[in-house]
Amino acid sequence: MHTFVNVYYTFLYYNTVKFSENVKMLRAQFGYTQKQLGDKLGISPSNISDWENGISRPEYENLIKLADIFDVTLDELLGRKI
Repeated sequence: MHTFVNVYYTFLYYNTVKFSENVKMLRAQFGYTQKQLGDKLGISPSNISDWENGISRPEYENLIKLADIFDVTLDELLGRKI
């Protein structure tokens, strides 16, 4: 069980890093400030900052909205390779 937990948290850490990098990169490519992106999602710019710095991750609804805004799949947004 202990090994599973370590693998799980390692997976979450690396996916958070990739996700945060992707959000930051896509936001810059689309020319949005954190405030502009936050306004599109109906959340504060500090939430965007937290996502980009790997402090937190969005709820499912906002993940879907982000994918739509950036015209990417959820897998691409999360940095998952299939």
